[in-house]
Amino acid sequence: QVQLLESGGGLVQAGGSLRLSCAVSGFTLDYYYAIGWFRQAPGKEREGVSCISSSDGSTYYADSVKGRFTISRDNAKNTVYLQMNSLKPEDTAVYYCNYRSTTKDYWGKGTLVTVSS
Repeated sequence: QVQLLESGGGLVQAGGSLRLSCAVSGFTLDYYYAIGWFRQAPGKEREGVSCISSSDGSTYYADSVKGRFTISRDNAKNTVYLQMNSLKPEDTAVYYCNYRSTTKDYWGKGTLVTVSS
């Protein structure tokens, strides 16, 4: 059974930090894939936050999180992380893990991040 299990969300004050985790299981990872995070704030469309490539480890960050968020992965654990620092109220959203290859597009159920001002 395909699972992308997110954890680490919660309530934090502005300026604080959280680390999200996404543990992948239930399928064989492709050689080439991207794994990362999207978020959806109330009343807004889902947007890409960050992702990392399997081939060379290259990363992408949305302009709104550059310099504050860091994506990383532990291949042995099939887990990807999103370290979020200097959080702002506008970072409040449900964060979704996404695995994407030429043949697969899998999503987690999301974890809620709430940043209070």
